[in-house]
Amino acid sequence: MSRKLISIITPCYNEELNIEACYIAVKAVFENQLKNYDYEHVFCDNASSDSTVEKLEKLAKNDSNVKVIVNARNYGPFRSTFNALLSTKGDAVVVMLAADLQDPPEVVVDFVKEWENGNKVVYGIRANREESFIMRNIRKLYYRILSSWANIQIPVDAGEFQLVDRVVIDALKQHDDHYPYIRGMIANCGFKAKGVPYTWKARERGFSKNRLYHLIDQGLNGLISFTNLPMRLCMFFGFIVATLSILYAITAMLINFVYFREFSQPGIATLIVGLFFFGGVQLFVLGVVGEYVSAIHQQVRKKPLVVEQKRINI
Repeated sequence: MSRKLISIITPCYNEELNIEACYIAVKAVFENQLKNYDYEHVFCDNASSDSTVEKLEKLAKNDSNVKVIVNARNYGPFRSTFNALLSTKGDAVVVMLAADLQDPPEVVVDFVKEWENGNKVVYGIRANREESFIMRNIRKLYYRILSSWANIQIPVDAGEFQLVDRVVIDALKQHDDHYPYIRGMIANCGFKAKGVPYTWKARERGFSKNRLYHLIDQGLNGLISFTNLPMRLCMFFGFIVATLSILYAITAMLINFVYFREFSQPGIATLIVGLFFFGGVQLFVLGVVGEYVSAIHQQVRKKPLVVEQKRINI
């Protein structure tokens, strides 16, 4: 009976302090707990400006299990990871194992166990987070908003640290999305899934390249990709404001021209009504237009995921 192959994907950008530690940790897992499996460790680099690429080249030269994709520029972790995912050969794939080891490689052992039990998707649940109180609760709130608003069931407190079967990878290859929200795309495929709780560790070396802007961008992409509720809320809000403006206009007309005409200031009521009415109408129209833009947006994102500079051992 042939040995099964597990693929591990690690996106990296200026992670010279973490690359070797990540490589050693993954290798140790497969030399001990998962010694009955073969593996490939695919590093996808986003044109790092430090010595990350040089270290990856050295690792790949000494270990054929290490595969490297170097992009021509920084395309972000999602695009880079999804591009690497399309090049994996494993019977199962760990979609994203961060180079900083905040997602512990040891959890992959539990992933494989649940996969062998028949689950096509095994996702990590970040039950505990070693980070600040504010960021921890902002993330929890976002995950719950996304899960409740999305038109599919997306697990809460779960990121891209997941193991998926080859059948899921084949399904993902059918997606054509310029900015893939991978956890949502996996959930969209369906299949039997199981969650594994673990502790999301604090970074020990270096600092995160995901700044506040990037986190907001990724969060909005998740909402845009799998729900149109924000635009519908905008349209609904515009409709409510326009309706209230009409009611105010009727009330102002009765007060100013019927009951208390002597107290009214000429033109003031007209300006107030006009301002709020047309503001509401604009929000309403933008909401409707947004529905069409959203539909078009999903169809025309045809740019290549990434442009690769080179590949090693692939």
